Amino acid sequence: MVAERSDPSPACRYGGGVRVLVTNDDGVEAPGIVALAARLHRAGHEVLVVGPDADRSGAGAAIGPLHRSEPIPMAERHLPALGGVRVIALERPPATAVYLACLGAFDFRPEVVASGINPGANTGHLVLHSGTVGAALTAVGLGVPALAVSLKWSEEPYEWATAAELAVPALEWVARRPGPPAALNLNVPNVPLHAVRGVRGAELAPYGEVWVAAADVREGDVRIEFRGADHEPSPESDAASVLAGWATLTLLHGIAADPAPDAAAAVAAVLGERPSGASTASGAPTATGAPTGPGTRTGGT
Repeated sequence: MVAERSDPSPACRYGGGVRVLVTNDDGVEAPGIVALAARLHRAGHEVLVVGPDADRSGAGAAIGPLHRSEPIPMAERHLPALGGVRVIALERPPATAVYLACLGAFDFRPEVVASGINPGANTGHLVLHSGTVGAALTAVGLGVPALAVSLKWSEEPYEWATAAELAVPALEWVARRPGPPAALNLNVPNVPLHAVRGVRGAELAPYGEVWVAAADVREGDVRIEFRGADHEPSPESDAASVLAGWATLTLLHGIAADPAPDAAAAVAAVLGERPSGASTASGAPTATGAPTGPGTRTGGT
């Protein structure tokens, strides 16, 4: 499904402003997060910036050590480009910032999380390793919808304003989307806004922009070489669409899981055979091969 680019309309088209936590994996003073936070603030949203104090790219959804006995160092930062927006730097990955904010650590419980703008697209299944996307998925796990925003990597100056402009309606859409919270992954070509061909809903490519081609193990270290993919991604994928000049949107639903009764029966075999109807560790009788929930022990035959 494709929506052709049209002249941007004023923000908040979906209603009044919302409380937005803005984070990233490049550090709170990176130009991408400043552009995103500033644009969302101008759109009428209540913005709080909490992110790493330095580059934490590739952190995924890591939260680092969270022990009651170990305080997390933090510092307030003043960024003139953000006016009165509060900015907090943590010595932790971006998912930690999301986790703490959603728990009310900064007297600000977000209604939606915006992560980015990342310099470099986060496309394909490599979103698993992205700190930008990982922060958004962490929010979803805590019951808060989220948006991840990335610009295609370039050696030319980054068009932060393009991604920030598209992020406004994307954030407002995911914040008010009915149903369980989800993360909307927005990837944008690095061109001026007028040069974006349009916006597409896209599937994840099998790989992102790059994949590991070779790993050279030497004494004392491992050297990894990254090369371009050896195949063309599907034209319907996010990776191909961004390369072709389209902005892409992909809805990510967090961790997808299914019960595994067959696997449970196979593992339970090491416990020995149990007659049908024997009590489990929880005291509830079960039929052979019929799972009763987490930790079920079933009889084997």
